[in-house]
Amino acid sequence: MADPSAGKLSLPTLTAMVVGSMVGAGIFNLPGRFATATGPFGAIIAWLIAGTGMYMLARVFQALAERRPDIDSGVFAYAKAGFGDYMGFLSAFGYWLGSCLGNVFYWVLIGSTLGRFFPDIFGDGSSATAIIVSLIGVWAFHFMILRGVEQATFINSIVTIAKIVPLIVAILGFVFFFNYDQFAANFFGGVDMPEKTLLAQVRDTMLITVFVFLGIEGASVYSRFARKRSDVGAATILGFVAVTGLMVAVTLLPYATAPRAAIAGVQNPSLAGALELVVGHWGAVLISIGVLVSVLGAYLAWSLICAEVLFAAAKSSDMPRLFAAQNRNRVPANALWLTNIVVSLFIISTYWSRDAFNFMLDMTSVTALMPYLLVAGYGVLLARSGVGYETTPGERGRDQIFAWIAVVYTLFMFVAAGLKYVLLVTVLFVPGTILYVWARREQNARLFTPVELVIFAVTLLGGAIGAYGLLTGLITP
Repeated sequence: MADPSAGKLSLPTLTAMVVGSMVGAGIFNLPGRFATATGPFGAIIAWLIAGTGMYMLARVFQALAERRPDIDSGVFAYAKAGFGDYMGFLSAFGYWLGSCLGNVFYWVLIGSTLGRFFPDIFGDGSSATAIIVSLIGVWAFHFMILRGVEQATFINSIVTIAKIVPLIVAILGFVFFFNYDQFAANFFGGVDMPEKTLLAQVRDTMLITVFVFLGIEGASVYSRFARKRSDVGAATILGFVAVTGLMVAVTLLPYATAPRAAIAGVQNPSLAGALELVVGHWGAVLISIGVLVSVLGAYLAWSLICAEVLFAAAKSSDMPRLFAAQNRNRVPANALWLTNIVVSLFIISTYWSRDAFNFMLDMTSVTALMPYLLVAGYGVLLARSGVGYETTPGERGRDQIFAWIAVVYTLFMFVAAGLKYVLLVTVLFVPGTILYVWARREQNARLFTPVELVIFAVTLLGGAIGAYGLLTGLITP
C-alpha cells in the first residue's frame, strides 16, 4: 500500500519554510532603518507592539488551522469564508501582489548589495545593469521552480541554515564589542539626530516591522503539503519565536557599538555597514554574502508562495481556471508565468523610482496588511460562532481576544503606513478586478452583492485618487 505521507512536508521542513520566508531581506536592513527613526527606547516599544500584534496573528493562524482543517489554501480562503467572494478575491490578489512586490524588493537589495563593491555598475540597485541582472535571475529561478516544488523546498531548507550563520556571527560580534556607555548615550535618541516625538519615532519603524514578519503564514499557505494538520500551527509559532529573537537582537545590539547617527548613515544593507563600524571591512563582506544567500533563498520561498496563492485561488474559482493548471511536476505553471511577468515589469519600473529600495519595502508591507486584517477578522467570527470548538468550548473566549488584538494591530498599521501607500495599493487593485470578473463569468455567477458593490466603488474611488496623485506629482514613488 502507498504511504499517504510520502512527498509530504514534515514539521521541521514546514518550520524551515516559515523561517526561510521570514528571514529574507528585511532583517539585514533593520539597524539602519531603526537608527534613522529612533533610539533603543523607541525600538523596544516598537518591537513590543509589533511582536505582540504579530504573535496574536500567528495564534489566529494556528487556531484557524486547527478549527477549520477543511480550508487548506491559507490566507485568502479564510477571507472568503468570513466575508464573501469579492473580499476573498481581494485578499488573494492583494497577497499575491504583495508577494510580487516583495520579490522585486529582493532583487533591488541584491543590486544595492553588489553596489557596495561595484558602485559604478550597480549603484543603489535600480541602475540599468542591476535591472538586467535581476531579470536574468528572475527567469533562471522560474525555470528551476518549474522542475518541482519538492526540489525547491529542499533547496530552501539548505539555504535557511546557510543564511542564519552570518546573522549569528554579527550578533556575537555586537555582543563582544558591547559598550554600555554608548548604548546609554543612544537610548533616548542620541546626539546629532533630529528631534521627534516618541510616537513619531515608533510610527516610523512600523512598516519595516510588518515587512520582516511577512512569511509568518508560510506554513499555512503550504498546509496541503503538511504530513499532519497540527504541524501547520506548530511550525508557525516555532518560526515566529525564533525569528523574533534574531530580529530584536539585530536591531538593539548595534546601538551599543556606535553612535546612532553613524548607524543611520551606513549604506544598505545596513547590517553590513553596522558590523563594518565594529570589526572592519571583513564584517561587511561576510554580511553581504549572507544577504545574497538569504535573499535568493527567500526569493525562492516567495516565488513558490506567489504561484501557490494564484493556483489555490483558481482551484476554488476565485481566479480564472487558467491558473489552476499544473505541469507534470505538480507546479502551477501558468500562475508562475503570470507572477514572473508581473515581477519583471515592476523591476523595470524601479528605474524611475527616487528610492526604489524603501519604496518597494513599504509597498510590500501595506499590500500584505489587508489579507492579514481579513484573516484576523475571520478569527473573531469563527470564535464567536463556535464552529470547530465543539470539543474545546473553553478556548473560544481566549481565541476571540487574540483575534481582536490582531484586528486592532493591523488597523493601527494601516494608520501608521499613511494615506499615500493605501492609495497606491488601490491603484493596483482596480485593474486586478478584471481577473475577478473573468472568474465570475466562467462560472456564470453573480458579480457583486450590494455590499460588495460598495466595496468595489470605494476601491475604484481610491484608485482614481491615487492615479491622479501619480499623474500630477502629488504622490511620488
